[in-house]
Amino acid sequence: MGAAAALGLVGCTDPEPAASSTPPLIPTDWTSVRAQFAIDRKVAHLTTFALAPAPAPVRAAIEKHRAGLDADPIGYLHEHEQERDAAVAAGASGYLGAPAEQIAFTHSTTAGLGLLYSGLRLARGDEVLTTEHDFYSTHETLRLRSERDGVTVRRVRLYADPVAASVDEIVGNLARAVTPRTKVVAVTWVHSSTGVKLPVRAIADALRGRGVLLCVDGVHGFAAEDADLGALGCDFLVSGCHKWLLGPRGTGLIAGTPAGWQGYQPIVPPFQAESFAAWFGQPGAAPPPGPAATPGGYHAFEHRWALAEAFDFHKAIGKSRVAARNRELATALKDGLAGVSKVRLVTPKSPELSAGIVCCEVSGVAPGTAVERLRESTVIASVTPYQHSVLRFGATIANDESDVEAALKAVRTL
Repeated sequence: MGAAAALGLVGCTDPEPAASSTPPLIPTDWTSVRAQFAIDRKVAHLTTFALAPAPAPVRAAIEKHRAGLDADPIGYLHEHEQERDAAVAAGASGYLGAPAEQIAFTHSTTAGLGLLYSGLRLARGDEVLTTEHDFYSTHETLRLRSERDGVTVRRVRLYADPVAASVDEIVGNLARAVTPRTKVVAVTWVHSSTGVKLPVRAIADALRGRGVLLCVDGVHGFAAEDADLGALGCDFLVSGCHKWLLGPRGTGLIAGTPAGWQGYQPIVPPFQAESFAAWFGQPGAAPPPGPAATPGGYHAFEHRWALAEAFDFHKAIGKSRVAARNRELATALKDGLAGVSKVRLVTPKSPELSAGIVCCEVSGVAPGTAVERLRESTVIASVTPYQHSVLRFGATIANDESDVEAALKAVRTL
C-alpha cells in the first residue's frame, strides 16, 4: 500500500491516453525499434546512454499519468498508486531475477549509492575497499561516510592500462587488497572513464567466504548487458533507469540479496502501510527490505510508474537481443576507430571486458575540442568527467549503423 492509501485519500477515473503517431513496435526489426524514439534523426546521438530518450510506450505512459495527476492529483494518486507501484516492482523483479521485496526504488544511481553506502551497518574502523576507477558519486558518498562516523575507505588500482586489462589482473589486484578489516567492496560494473567492464561474477567468486559485501554501481551494465542479480553474484546492484534501460528520467533502483539487506539500515522513512501502522501504534510486521529502503514522500509519479513500460519494452525485444545489439554497435565503433591513424582506443576490444561505452584519444586534439568539432558535424559525443578525460561514444538501441558511420566519418576529419 502506498502513501495515498495509507493516508485515506479519495479516488477518480482514468483519463484517456494520448494518441500516438509512432508506428507499432515490431520487436524483431531494429528499424521499427529505432522508430519508437522521437530523437532528432538529423543528428547522430552517441550519448543516448547518458540521459536517454524514452521510447513511445514510456512517453505515452508518462503523458497518461501526468494528465490524470493534473486533472485530479489526490484522486488519481489514490486510485492508481497501489496498482502502478506493484506493476513497476513486478517489472523490475522479472528483469533482475530478484523478488520484488528485495528491490528499492530511487531517483538516480547517485541517490541509490548515497542511500546504500550511508545505510550499511558499519562501525568506526570498519573498512570499505573501492577503486581508483570509480565515479565521483561513489568516492564522495564514501568520503562523507568516513568523515561522519570514522569508516575507513581505501582505493585500489585494478589495471595499469585499460585497453590491455585482463580478468586475472583485475580480480587479482582487488582480491589482494582485501584485508580482515574489509567489510564492503564497492566497485563499478562498467567504468564510464574507460569503458572497461569488470568481471563481476569472477570478483564475487574470489570474495566468497571472506565476509565482505560486494556492492556494484551497475548503471552502465544494467540493460546494456544480459545478466541478472544472480548471475552477477553481488550483494547489491545500484542503477539509474534513464540510461541503458531507456526508461523515464529521474528513476533508479537498488537490488539486494537477503544477506545484503541484513547489513542495511534504512535512512529515509518509507511510505509503506506497515510503517504507518507502526507509527500509529498498531502491531504488525515491518515492510520488506526493498520497500523499507525506498524513500517515502511524493515523487514524480508519472515517471516512476512509467518504469513498468520500460521493462515491458525491453522484455518485448528480448534482453539477450538488446545486449547483442549493443555489443554489435560497440564493436563496429571500436573496429572503425582502431582503423583511424590518429586514434588510440582506450576501451578493450574484447566483449569479455567491455560493454557499450567506447572511449578513445585523438592525437593532438583535446577531448573537449573533439566534442565541439564533432558537434559541428552533427555527431554528439561526450568527454569523460574524470581528472584524465578522454573522448567517449556509446550506441544504444535508439541508434543504428548510420550513427556509427557518421561518427567514424567525423572522427577522421579531426
